[in-house]
Amino acid sequence: MTETAATRTADGREPTRVILRMEVYPELAADFERVWLSVGESIAREPANLGQLLVRSTEEEAVYYVLTDWAGERAFRDFEVSHRHTLHRQRLKPFRRGGDMAVTEVVHRLEPVSSGPPAA
Repeated sequence: MTETAATRTADGREPTRVILRMEVYPELAADFERVWLSVGESIAREPANLGQLLVRSTEEEAVYYVLTDWAGERAFRDFEVSHRHTLHRQRLKPFRRGGDMAVTEVVHRLEPVSSGPPAA
């Protein structure tokens, strides 16, 4: 994926954004990242998936956030209950010690005004 998880849908609508907070066992963090990347590459092939990010907290040890954009909530919900996704969750389960999920919609988007250096 070459862009951040902020791609609009094919018809120009804002995507459904899923935010997953994952608490992993600290001693398994490197393995988690490796397995997540493999799972993420599989999810990236889903037609309704518009992009993903894995970010690591700088404030909490071994806490990650997964941000995924989908063509719509129905498309995400269909994927969420699919056999493919059940297999993904099984691969990641040994690393997880907790977490939660939020399904969201973008209300407002502000793009940068300039990509140049900040004004003095």
